Amino acid sequence: MKPLVLTMGEPAGVAPEIVAQAWLALHDEPSQSFCLIGDAVVFETRAKTAGLDVSFVTVGDVSECGPVFGRGVPVINLGLPVLSFAGKLDARNSAAVIASIDEAVRLCFAGYASGMVTNPIQKETLYDVGFKHQGHTDYLASLARAAGHHVDEVMMLVGAGLRTVPVTIHIPLADVPSALTTAAIVAQGKVVAEGLTRWFGISHPRLAVTGLNPHAGENGAMGKEDHTVVAPAVAALKAAGVKVYGPISADTAFHPEARATYDAILCMYHDQALIPVKTLDFHGGVNVTLGLPFIRTSPDHGTALGIAGTGKANPTSLIAAIRLASSMAARA
Repeated sequence: MKPLVLTMGEPAGVAPEIVAQAWLALHDEPSQSFCLIGDAVVFETRAKTAGLDVSFVTVGDVSECGPVFGRGVPVINLGLPVLSFAGKLDARNSAAVIASIDEAVRLCFAGYASGMVTNPIQKETLYDVGFKHQGHTDYLASLARAAGHHVDEVMMLVGAGLRTVPVTIHIPLADVPSALTTAAIVAQGKVVAEGLTRWFGISHPRLAVTGLNPHAGENGAMGKEDHTVVAPAVAALKAAGVKVYGPISADTAFHPEARATYDAILCMYHDQALIPVKTLDFHGGVNVTLGLPFIRTSPDHGTALGIAGTGKANPTSLIAAIRLASSMAARA
């Protein structure tokens, strides 16, 4: 299997040390091999500052990563314009952060990489150089569309055996009712069902759908959206052949007995989906983008600028993201 490619992410954050720790955990497993797209000198220096004796070895292209992986992190060198220091953002490096993502996508499209794992970015510094997206998910979708692909991107969180999908994502809670549509729930439900079959090996996936309001609206006593928006979406998904039930009350959707009844659950807004995953597996949660023409996973945490360079960063989520991307690639 071809190696994964890891993007650089925000170099002032914890990416250098968690990449080094991920390599320490995985370097004797060829099936988990990866190649970093970033600045080899900066990453190695920062890793050593955090007390990690890991080599970052520059390679000419992805085909050289396999032989190198056993002795250090292979790096397709993409130098930073200015030296990056732990915890100190510098917008002059933002174009290189974006270029790392672009190169990872190019390598996936060209068939040189089996998938990509994105390290966390600091969006406000990217906005300074004209980045106009909410984050990785919609930016990757825009690159795929520009390449001529039809894309219905879906963000799915995975942790402790739970898979959750926020139908609406990074918008104010007050805007959720107007943004939530039957069409969006149906479209995402279809992508999730297809993704579970294609990438997770679940031949007949079972979906659950939460309600928007407390107690799923309680027959209209606490809001009409569950009856007018969510229930019609569930009916449409059933009509399309998806095994699905709902809307169900979110406060009873995540206990062990409930989780045993579905393979993934569609949630109506960001926190409804992320809180249960982070409660069950705070350090090991993974963000997966379904609906793209390539595999993409990411650790489910931010840049952690406050602990960058201290050696305190936990690599569990990145390691889980690499393992999950490798597992998905093995089914491609």
